[in-house]
Amino acid sequence: MTLTITDPVRQTVQQLLSWFAQGFKTANEGNMLAALSDAEVDALADDCGISTHQLLALVKAGPHAADEMPAMMRALNIDPAEVECRMRRLFRDMQVTCAQCSSKDTCRAHLHQGQAERTFVEYCGNADTLNALRANPDLLVGA
Repeated sequence: MTLTITDPVRQTVQQLLSWFAQGFKTANEGNMLAALSDAEVDALADDCGISTHQLLALVKAGPHAADEMPAMMRALNIDPAEVECRMRRLFRDMQVTCAQCSSKDTCRAHLHQGQAERTFVEYCGNADTLNALRANPDLLVGA
């Protein structure tokens, strides 16, 4: 079955895809998503490269659900802009993981206290990926 994407759906796709680059700006995305049919939501999730369940969880998580990820990258001397530019899909997958994390309070506290570099492996769902990124000198701040 081929789904024809209408202009309102195309607009929603464009806005949600931009979230992966900038984060949600308003709650309108959730309202727009709720107005779509199940088939349109499925197609939208597929266009974003994530499952429908992940898409709904991201919308529910809200506009700043992955704000800790770039902060954690900076704490580890990783350039978030460089990772986003060179490894778009990986960056998006990391955002999804961060947005769904249950350790946000610990993460925020450790980032604020300057402890994150020493403790992130204990609670961060992106720890293995972050360690791999730290091993690439081209992705470090000032590289």
